[in-house]
Amino acid sequence: MNFILPEWPAPTRVNAVITTRIGGVSRGQYSSLNLGAHVGDDPVAVTQNRASLQSALKLSGEPLWLQQVHGCDVVEREQASAGCEADAICATTPGQVCAVLTADCLPLLLCDRLGTRVCAVHAGWRGLAGGVIEAALRRFDCPGDEVLAWLGPAIGPERFEVGGEVRKRFVEQNSEAEAAFRAVSGNHWLADIYLLARQRLAQCSVGFVGGGQYCTVSDPKRFFSYRRDGMTGRMASLIWIDPD
Repeated sequence: MNFILPEWPAPTRVNAVITTRIGGVSRGQYSSLNLGAHVGDDPVAVTQNRASLQSALKLSGEPLWLQQVHGCDVVEREQASAGCEADAICATTPGQVCAVLTADCLPLLLCDRLGTRVCAVHAGWRGLAGGVIEAALRRFDCPGDEVLAWLGPAIGPERFEVGGEVRKRFVEQNSEAEAAFRAVSGNHWLADIYLLARQRLAQCSVGFVGGGQYCTVSDPKRFFSYRRDGMTGRMASLIWIDPD
């Protein structure tokens, strides 16, 4: 398997990993490490991929896989059930793995500087505009500057074309969002989802923000991309606290 490890000043007890599409058993459009059970892949292959991931990372238990709906609901890992509708998941109990699935949307990993709380966030443009980052940060019992954030692989600013209504929604909320959009033709714009997220994190005074250098659409060898392929798999972004 091929993983991306965040480069951030997280405490050593916090583990964070982002998968690529490399290292699984799925075939065709889902080749090869597809971890999404909702995208039309062979369920047996997905189960095997998930088991292999758990083994490779030496996880004490399987991640709780959410039913992501591009909303702003945040759940606690210790209280949530598999398949619950939410787009962010937090945990304070060591060994409880938080995970989100993506294939162009932005995966965001959060932890506090003491390593007492972690969170995984699925942030497409609808979730960003709706406040999913702010909702996740409200689960942290500390000032924003005590929180660390890592932006995982998402659609890059040269490939994320949106309509004028998307730009309007962000700019109406914050005029600084204008810097994240570049006109291309008619009422269409290229959007920088990384910058939009960084702006929101800055407004919440988050102390460290890293990542944000990938483009899922432009790197078919490493990343699934819904915008590029339509029918495709999903990568996972996972974060957990080491068991005591």
